[in-house]
Formats: sequence, structure tokens, C-alpha cells
Amino acid sequence: MWSLGTWIWQAALCCMLLQTVLPSARGLNMCMSGSATSCEECLLIHPSCAWCAQEDFGRGRSLTSRCDFSQNLLKRGCDEHFIEYLTSSINVLQNIPLSSKGSGSTQYDVVQIMPQKISLSLRPGDQTWFSLQVRQVEDYPVDLYYLMDLSLSMKDDLDTIRNLGTKLAHEMGKLTSNFRLGFGSFVDKNMSPFSYMAPKYQENPCNGYKLFPNCVPSFGFRHILSLTDKVDRFNEEVQKQMVSRNRDAPEGGFDAILQAAVCKEKIGWRKEAYHLLVFATDDVPHLALDGRLGGLVHPHDGQCHLNDNNEYSASTKMDYPSLALLGEKLAENNIFLIFAVTKRLYVIYKDFTALIPGTTVEILDQDSKNVIQLIITAYNNIRSKVELSVWDHPEDLSLSFTATCQDGNPLPGLRKCADLKIGDTVSFNVSVEARSCPPRGTDHRFTIKPVGFKDRLEVAVDYECDCGCSRNAQNNSIICSSIGTYNCGTCQCEPGYLGARCECQEGETSNMFLSACRESEGKQICSGRGECSCNQCLCYESEFGKIYGSFCECDDFSCARHKGILCSGHGECHCGECKCHTGYIGDNCNCSTETSGCISDDGQMCSGRGSCVCGRCQCTEPGAFGETCEKCPTCPDACGTKRECIECRLFNSGRLADNETCQRQCKDHIITVETLKTDEPGAVLCLYKTDDDCVMKFTYSEHASGQSILSALKEPECVRGPDALMVLLAVVGSILLVGLLLLAAWKLVITIHDRREFARFQSARSRARYEMASNPLYKHPISTHFVETDFSMYGKSYNGGLH
Repeated sequence: MWSLGTWIWQAALCCMLLQTVLPSARGLNMCMSGSATSCEECLLIHPSCAWCAQEDFGRGRSLTSRCDFSQNLLKRGCDEHFIEYLTSSINVLQNIPLSSKGSGSTQYDVVQIMPQKISLSLRPGDQTWFSLQVRQVEDYPVDLYYLMDLSLSMKDDLDTIRNLGTKLAHEMGKLTSNFRLGFGSFVDKNMSPFSYMAPKYQENPCNGYKLFPNCVPSFGFRHILSLTDKVDRFNEEVQKQMVSRNRDAPEGGFDAILQAAVCKEKIGWRKEAYHLLVFATDDVPHLALDGRLGGLVHPHDGQCHLNDNNEYSASTKMDYPSLALLGEKLAENNIFLIFAVTKRLYVIYKDFTALIPGTTVEILDQDSKNVIQLIITAYNNIRSKVELSVWDHPEDLSLSFTATCQDGNPLPGLRKCADLKIGDTVSFNVSVEARSCPPRGTDHRFTIKPVGFKDRLEVAVDYECDCGCSRNAQNNSIICSSIGTYNCGTCQCEPGYLGARCECQEGETSNMFLSACRESEGKQICSGRGECSCNQCLCYESEFGKIYGSFCECDDFSCARHKGILCSGHGECHCGECKCHTGYIGDNCNCSTETSGCISDDGQMCSGRGSCVCGRCQCTEPGAFGETCEKCPTCPDACGTKRECIECRLFNSGRLADNETCQRQCKDHIITVETLKTDEPGAVLCLYKTDDDCVMKFTYSEHASGQSILSALKEPECVRGPDALMVLLAVVGSILLVGLLLLAAWKLVITIHDRREFARFQSARSRARYEMASNPLYKHPISTHFVETDFSMYGKSYNGGLH
């Protein structure tokens, strides 16, 4: 990445090389081929042209030979002392250093832009540049005027803000030590068809309205509380207010905004403070020409019309103000306008901000409960950017800006920086070129000021259009045969006389003179567009423009055109070629070098999907379209880009929520749904994982109107993770269950086995061939023994058993 110094050095080198090579590359010495017959005419041809005022220079040549590049004049024998060559210069008149703090004893001497005054001496066609620095100082005083819609639909909002003053002062006290608050209200013009005009509605427009039967008569604008640091007064005045009722939906808010801006003394705007005008409403405003519906044909005059009761007295006499008048008066009085509107009106008021510089828009809840956060957000957004505006821009001056913001990279064509922190310093290079010389004695001045700042850079312009040698002009000089004025080495002859020394009279001709009027042998005399008289061509007049040149070979109308306009209106035709003004290039000067229109809301050139050609984006990414190639449903990064808008707009999270650029970068229309339809033609399904491991789904499509549509689920889809205790209990329970099952299976197997064995035993027993009594192994527990006893000794003999 090149440093800023390297970039500037290489750019300057390229410019010098281009200036050196350009004449030879074109094959045309624009200085000598011009129609210059005087020093002043020569210097107007091109900033590189010089004039030789030496008396004996170029004898025998045509008069235009005195006009050439300075190096060529030196080579051809012109003494350097006689060469007239003017250059542009810059003189810094006031250059007070930038301040670092806004409040305190030095608050009236706070400086936020440097330098404060410069003077420019410009040679027409010579481009020069100067630089300026801007800083948003800390703790700068703030004046906030709360302008509220008091139509019937805002009743709940009025109830919410009855104690707004104390809370708002507390929050703003964190940002500035010098805060003042004021209050005003509006409804609409109290006339038909904008309000109810029947007699029964005169005192009470809500007469017969069941939901809210009592309200005050309609009014255009009412200034209630001038800016004050006594916030309790704000609460007291708000609590006294009652709503009114108008007839049609649009309100008369723009009438009120203009009166709040231009009635500086009654409102109490301080010169040394930021001016914030908060405009709270829930409906669209009436615009210029709407007043004709009620017979109001006089356009708004942009003046203050508050009567002794601090009410807008011209409400029923003049039409509503136009957007242009509104923007002019807000800028003139350094007022930042904050549109605090409901969500359904966001797109409408966002379009207004593009037409009114220094304006921002924030979404207001239905009952205004977020109004304090809204104001803080808008204030931080305002203080995070610096944008330059030009006042009293002279028509014959071309201005081109190059911004150098916090990253240090120069951004050609831009005059604003965003995403700044309070205390940051940014710089701008301003290129200036005078296209012509104004009438003598014209005093030209213009002013450069940041939008909403009281600080400004005043620029005085002086034009280097007169040669120094012209101060020594001699009337009726002997050098000019006493019938002409000798000025800067040439004779300006009296009418009827011609020649380098006024030696000829018109009408004298000879062959010698005729040959001197041919550009080359065989060419027509004076290119067929003039007459030869006294060695010079007198060119014809043409209804198309001027014919000029030594041989009438040039004109100022035979150049390329664009849409029928010579040099596209952005250049001067010089001898068949367009000499483009600063900021334009091309054969017909139709190609703008301005790149501000190619910068997308995220700060990228053509959203990173194309290149800036002639001030317009040419999209190179397949599927990309839009003014800055910002629309591309089929691009790989489309879902990632829109994800940031979903995060900040719906959930106030993500990268864009931190730097408070969500509303500025995310202009898409977002619809929240319960169930997402993914079968819509042309819609791209996007999903991403949130920080809490949920899945957010949305679709991205482009409407026929050119607006991007995002349809998103109201809440991300979340699948709860497993509970650790439940998992542990489940594992332990599973182990026990498996153990019990195994034990039961083992028991079942054993039981089955035992039963099988027992059955087998029973079967074997039933098949036995013997009974228990015949069992040879069985022995009865009672045994019988037979004994033979000899009783002879007793005289008898017994033979029997004994039991």
C-alpha cells in the first residue's frame, strides 16, 4: 500500500510528464495554432502558453508566433525578461490552530476548521489546490429544539414525553456540559380541506369523536418554549399541551420546520452551539403546491412569521415550503434536522434526507418510548461524520475535492468522511481552476463550510488575466506607423489598417500577400474560410461560432458532441478538439472523473463488485446491479452482507450496531414472518448461526421497484442442548438397567437349564423297569433274621423263627 506522500509525488510526476508530452502527442502546438493577437488572448488559450513581448521577436512571422510554450520562446531567441508567463498562487490570510474542547472559558473562540481565510490568484485554465482540516471538538455546546406533531394520532406519544426534559438532559449531560432544550408543536393549516371547518368543529375538532371527544382547535405551528437550560420548564410546558385533530392524513410539519429554522431570535439558537431540530411525527408531510388545494397560490417566502403569541401567522396565506427552500434555510442556519418517524414512514423520510443536507432519520416507537435513545443515536451519528458544502460558488470556477479520512488514504471525488470519533481530525484537498476571466473589477468570493458547523473557510479569488507588459502600452506609437497602439511587442491598429506595423490598408492585395495566406502549397487561400488582406487572413464570420487561426484553419464549433451538446457542455472547443473542464475527460468531455456517486453506503467503490467509469458504476460481478452494484442476490457474499443488516435492524447486534451506521447502510425493507416461504421466485434463502448457537433464516430478493426485500423469521430457531445432569442420570440408569437385564437373563438361563435337567430326570425316572421294592440296592430299615436253637437240653427241640 502506497503512503500518502508517495501517492501525491507520483500523481504530480504523472501530471508533469503529461503536460510535457501532451503537445507533441497531439501533433498540435495549441499556443501557436490559436487566434491570439495579444498577450491576454495568448494566456487564455492554455495555462502552459507564454507570450514574448520583445519588439524585434518574430519578424517575418505571423503575429501568433509570439504565443508559444516558454521553452520554445527561449529557444527562438526571446529574452527571458520579455516572456510573460502567469501562474496561480495561494496566500493564507488567517490560520488559527484547531481547538480540542468546545465548552468552558474558550467556547466563543472554538475553531473547528483550519485555515479560516485564504486568497487565490488564478490564471484561467491553471489548476491549483489548497488543503484544509476539520475537527469535531469535544464537549461542544448543544441546542436541541423538540418539534412535535400534536395531531390526534400522537396522543400516546404526548403522554410519554411529559417528563422527557429531565431524562434527556441527564443523558445529554454525558456528551456535553452545555445543553439547552426547547419545544414547539404543529398540526396543519386551519383551513379547508386540511382541517375541519364546520361551525361545530371550530372550538373542538373532536366533537362527536367517541374515542377522544375533547381536543384543541387546529393550528399550523406554535412556538412554546425557547431554548433554555432549565429542563423543568420543558416538563411543565409539555404537560400543559393537548392534542388537536386535522382532516387529512398529511401534516403541516414542513411549515413548522422552516419557522423553527429562520426565527432564530425567538427560538434562541446560539451561534456557538450545535443546532439539533428533532421532528417527531407519525405521518407524511404536505409539500409545496399542496396549498393550492386550499387556494394558496403564493409560494413560501422563507421568512419568519411568528406573531406576538408565537404562532405561525402566515399559515393560511402561503403555500407549504419546498424541499429546496427547506434545505437552504436549514443549511443557512447550521441546523441538523432529525426525522423521528414511525417504521412505516422510514423509507419516505429516508428519501428526504438525500435532498436535504445535514439530515438524518431514525425510527420512532408507536408511543415514543425510545425517543431519548433515538436522539442520542442521531446525535452520535451526526458527530461521526464531516461533509463539506460550498456557498456562493462562482460559475466560472471548477472545484474538485479529495478527502483523506482516518485511514489516511486519499479518496478522490469525495467531500465527506464518516465513522469518525469525536476529536478526530480529517483533511481535504481542494482543486481549483478558473475557466475564464470575469469582467474587470469583479470581486469573487466563496465559502467552504462543514454541514451544520458555524466555522467556515472564506476564499477570495483574484484572476490573473492582465499581462504586466500591458501597463506600458503606447498610443499612436511610431513603431505602429503612428496609427496604432504598441502593446506587449505588437501593434493594435486603428480600424481600416492591417499589418505587423499597421503599414497596410484593408483591400490591398498582391501575389506576395496571397502566397502568405496559404497554409501550404496547393491549399486554399485562408482555408477557404476567409480573405487574404495585407499578408493576413481575415476570417469570415459564421453563425455556428468563431473561425480563427493564421490561415482560418481553426474554429470553436467543429468538435465532438454528446447528445447534441458541444463538448457535452463540460469543455471548450479549440481548433477541432475539446478542452475539458476540470473533472471531465474524453473526446467529447462526457466522462466525469467524480467518484462520489460510485461510493456505496458501506464506503466501498461500487460495493466491491465493479469499477467506476465516468462517474457511474459498471458492475463486473455476475448478477450485480444497482447504482453502486449494491444489489446482488446471487453473489457469494450476498447473504453475509444482508446478515449484518438483519442483526442490527432486528436484534441491535453485530458489527454495524457498534458503530451506529445501521440505518445509514441498511436501507432494505425488512419483513418479519412466523414461517419463511422459500419457494418465491428470485428469492435466495440465507441462514447463519447466531452467538447462542441458534439458526437464523431469511430470504433476500429484489422487488420490481428496485428495493431490496428481506423476509426474516421473528426469532432464530433454537435447539436446546442436552442437560448434563440428565445425561449423567441417563448413563447411570442405562448401566443399572443393562446390569439388571443381564442378571435377569442369567437367571432365566439358569432356570431354564435347571428345569430342563429336572425334566430329563423325571423322564428317566418314569422309564425305570423296577419299583423301589425290587431295587437290589434298596435295603429296608427292618431286618429279619432266622436262628436255629437247640432245646434238647431242655428236653424239646424248636425249629422256628424268633421275632
